[in-house]
This record gives sequence, C-alpha cells and structure tokens, in this order.
Amino acid sequence: MQRNESRRSNKDRSDATRGALMAAGRTLFIARGYAEVGTPELVAEAGVTRGALYHHFADKKALFAAVVEAEAAAVAAEIDAATPAQMEPVAALVAGGKVYLDAMQTPGRTRLLLLEAPAVLGYAETRAIDERHADRTLREGLEAAIAAGAIRALPLDALTQILSAAFDRAAIAVSAGVAREDAEAVILAVVEGLTARGA
Repeated sequence: MQRNESRRSNKDRSDATRGALMAAGRTLFIARGYAEVGTPELVAEAGVTRGALYHHFADKKALFAAVVEAEAAAVAAEIDAATPAQMEPVAALVAGGKVYLDAMQTPGRTRLLLLEAPAVLGYAETRAIDERHADRTLREGLEAAIAAGAIRALPLDALTQILSAAFDRAAIAVSAGVAREDAEAVILAVVEGLTARGA
C-alpha cells in the first residue's frame, strides 16, 4: 500500500514538473518566440532544475514541440465542442471555421502555431501535428459533408489541405488587422462555393 502511494506521489510530482515546464514554455515562447528563449529562462520560469527539463524533454525543441501539440489539441477541442455530429454538415463546416478563428485569437497562438512551428519544427512535423488536430476536424467535416451530398465530391486530401491553408491564412490576416467579419464572410463564401448547389 505504501509502495503504491509512493508511486502515485512520484507520478504526481513528475506530472507537476512536466506541467510547470509546459506552462513556462508556452508563456515564454508566445511572449518572445522560440529563438529568443534560453533553457536557463525556461527552468527559472518553471521553478525546476535544468536536470528536470532534460528528464522530461530531450531539449528545448522537444519542449517547444510539446507546447505546439498541446495548443493544437486545444484548438481542435474547441472545434469539436462546437460542431456535434448531429449538426447539418455545411453548417458544421461554417461553424468550425468561425470557431477556428476564435481559437486562434488566443494571444500568441497564431504566431506559435502558424509562424514559429513551421520554422522551428519543419514542414513535415508541423503537418503531422495539424493532421492530428485541426486538420483532423476539418477532414472529418468535409468527409461528412461529401457523404451527405451537401458538397461536391472533390479529392479529400487535397480539399482538406487547401482549405486548411486558407483558414490558416485567414487567422494570420485577422491577427494582422484584417476585419474579423471580412474573414468570416470569405470563409462562408468558400464553403458555400463547395455546395452541390454551386456545382
């Protein structure tokens, strides 16, 4: 019994240390960018030792990748919550696009996910993260809409990647000062252009 409690206690401490490093990484990477943040600052912000950092992450880049993954997962969770399976497919695509823009307005998130991540992690790793999260929600929405005959049956891989790129550019544009309502109007027009009625 005591051994189990000790194991649980060690796991709790380990989880807390990892969580502190993730929170510190998120704060610093968003505030200053990957290149401007050093490991001494990360461990100081987290209140842990350098050894603790390297116990949980191979290096600063691995911590950055974990932060990016967590932020991408948070975006996807917001989209999933706003687009239940019973929602009409085209409405779900429009809603998903709007929620994506909402989620990307979290301070620093657009820079972290769309500008820093590709530069630091490279295209292949960033794509893999996208495919597990926001792109997965988009792909599922498009697949459902095609299956329901609500949009044209275009090649799903190409459709997902091209629409994802458009949504990403919309998020960057909004963060740079483009009116949010203009970005939403374009998203609506793009989705409506895919409808079977527009074929």
